[in-house]
Amino acid sequence: MKILVATQKPFAKAAVDGIRKIAEENGHTLALLEKYPGEAELIAAVADADALIVRSDKVTAAVVEAAKKLKIVVRAGAGFDNLDLAACTAHNVVAMNTPGQNSNAVAELAIGLMIYMNRNQFTPGTGSELKGKTLGIQAYGNVGRLVGKLAMGFGMNVIAFDPYLPNEKIEATGAKVAPSLEALYENSDFVSLHIPATPETKGSIGRNLVGRMPKGACLINTARKEVINEAELFDLMSEREDLRYVADVAPERAAEFAEKFGKRYFGTPKKMGAETAEANINAGLAAANQICKFFATGDRTFQLNK
Repeated sequence: MKILVATQKPFAKAAVDGIRKIAEENGHTLALLEKYPGEAELIAAVADADALIVRSDKVTAAVVEAAKKLKIVVRAGAGFDNLDLAACTAHNVVAMNTPGQNSNAVAELAIGLMIYMNRNQFTPGTGSELKGKTLGIQAYGNVGRLVGKLAMGFGMNVIAFDPYLPNEKIEATGAKVAPSLEALYENSDFVSLHIPATPETKGSIGRNLVGRMPKGACLINTARKEVINEAELFDLMSEREDLRYVADVAPERAAEFAEKFGKRYFGTPKKMGAETAEANINAGLAAANQICKFFATGDRTFQLNK
């Protein structure tokens, strides 16, 4: 089988070498499409591919339609809003992600952003410590749990809200369970977002939730910018000069946020959550292994379009 790795932002060499080794040891061939300029090049390259590995590259309906031999596509990472799942299903293509492979990198970034904001973005002036503060975590999956664990190491109080996770599993980690999403925001000095961008969550974080946060609170978004209602958050921060917002990646109105709110806002210039050597390699190797298991045994453990 031919496995195509299509990455506008390429994997590290160690990751590519590892992917190639896994593919060839399992009797498959590997092709690379790196730093390509647009969808047309991807459409041409995927025409004879049996499997596809991508990072943040968009696998649109047009791409899937052009890939007549494609049987599986794996997004090397947790987020999968760049995959057209409906198109994959319509063409009998199994779509997967690699949950957990980038989790530690994202969790460390979330903690780093909290420190950065609490220390006045490392500019002169008296900052504040994380110890004794309360961190609310919205969605307590792989990343959320790691953020909670790290925060507890700093002496923070951790509360979490996840309607898909039994309360006892949250409590087993040492975190307290928020009785509702509204209560999470009302009782947190920081709220860290770890929800996916879905039709239900897009634009869901706005005035109704953030407006409940206590004085001096900070919202940390290492999830997706689409989950934020930017207009409502901008207006709310204009009204409340104590609120802070830090994001990976920057909002659509990043220039307006920076000009209006100064050190109360920070956005990374590009998404940095998985930008570590370890995460880069882990996600790439996981994608290759999942494809090989799928071809060998039909394993669909991480299938998204069930």
